[in-house]
Amino acid sequence: MLLSKGKPFSFDQTELNPSRNKPSVRRTIMDVILFLLTSLGYILQAFYYQIFGVPKKDLNGEIALVTGGGGGLGRLLALRLIKLGAKVVLWDINQEGLDDSVKLIQSLGGLCKGYKVDISNKEEVYKYAKIIQEEIGDVTLLFNNAGVVSGRALLDTPDHMIERSFSVNVLAHFWTTKAFLPAMLKKDHGHIITIASLAGHVGISKLVDYCSSKFAAVGFDEALRLELEHLRAQGVFTTVICPYFIQSTGMFDDVHSR
Repeated sequence: MLLSKGKPFSFDQTELNPSRNKPSVRRTIMDVILFLLTSLGYILQAFYYQIFGVPKKDLNGEIALVTGGGGGLGRLLALRLIKLGAKVVLWDINQEGLDDSVKLIQSLGGLCKGYKVDISNKEEVYKYAKIIQEEIGDVTLLFNNAGVVSGRALLDTPDHMIERSFSVNVLAHFWTTKAFLPAMLKKDHGHIITIASLAGHVGISKLVDYCSSKFAAVGFDEALRLELEHLRAQGVFTTVICPYFIQSTGMFDDVHSR
């Protein structure tokens, strides 16, 4: 209801958009039933996987790119991938850590290359994406793993650190996905993995910027998955992973969570 010259008047949304129909009670009830059945299906699927295990995916010969591969979870992911037969490409801004990861992974055999890339710089992302395509081939497994955390109360967090949290933790996902998704769609083959966090579902004190960026990362994956379904991409998938705080990374030493 709005006021016009002191007199109230109301309008129907269909007056602004005649093509938009009001949902009927029957349709609303059907939507609720469909939602409950779908939820039940996911729950039963989760129990099935818990009992019988998740179906294995053959990664032999796949080209996997792991951002933040210079240490921590990125290095562990790379080690597992190389053991499963994938060719591994590591991106990190830390040259020393990157060199250590490449040396360790190459000692196990298989192909592993590392590139110093600042993923918050979209031009740099696009540049090295082309280099990888020319030198190694089309990336088929994209692990958006790199992340940063300030670990400070909001009012104690400098503006540039808040901007960095969003640049690395979520905006970089857009640049890497835009760089590698076209080739996946062309071949209808690929997988984009988003390493988010449980902080992408629950707010935590001293992690306002981090939680916000991880909430965005979770939303990025969900919206991208639905968009791929809309594009009828049968062979391109997404996965979002939300681990608890990994203390061994040293990123959450000042964060206390039950």
